[in-house]
Amino acid sequence: MLGTMTEPFTTSLANGLPALLLRPPDAHALLVLAHGAGAGMGHHFLEDLAQALATRGVATLRYQFEYMARESRRPDPPAKLHAAVRAAVARGADEGLPLYAGGKSMGGRMTTQAAAIEALPGVRGLVLVGFPLHAQGKPPNAARGEHLLAVRVPMLFLQGTRDELCDLPLLRPLLEQLSPPPRLHVVEGADHSFHVLKRSGRDDAGVLAELADSVAAFTGGRP
Repeated sequence: MLGTMTEPFTTSLANGLPALLLRPPDAHALLVLAHGAGAGMGHHFLEDLAQALATRGVATLRYQFEYMARESRRPDPPAKLHAAVRAAVARGADEGLPLYAGGKSMGGRMTTQAAAIEALPGVRGLVLVGFPLHAQGKPPNAARGEHLLAVRVPMLFLQGTRDELCDLPLLRPLLEQLSPPPRLHVVEGADHSFHVLKRSGRDDAGVLAELADSVAAFTGGRP
């Protein structure tokens, strides 16, 4: 186990993939956090989210999928992505904190797929930040979410009302079928990147705080 920290610490997974660990002194839980399809673990959104979570006692382990580490724009096959999820969870377990896993967009979907195939050891719940229920430019349907029925740990879905990759009227009936019952936190006016329109009277910083509060509460900490 590494000592506590207030700045990200560069580490690596057992398979050699790079990772960033941010562990505040008062951490009550650790979230293994995967990036989306088009941006790596150093993307400003994930960095800002990790910092916001740290102020609420949630440590994070962000990691790079192999295709992003080799600077490719094409995601690896699902089996390879699932293996990276499992390697990251194993590294996160080394910290000795209550363990959660998830990610932004594709990273969250790959985490849920891995958990649906076989439970992620020690993981108490999944956090999905902008779950991509359907593909960009395709007619909305819930087929991408059918594997969620096989996940057996609590899940938190953080979704914006303007997210073009997740039609809420399709997501809600799907979530009603899940056991244990998941939590759905809807951010009014937010898109897939959790940006809000200026006329809403809100800003991205406020949305980020809202997301972090929800994750902190889900992991048993303080908002």
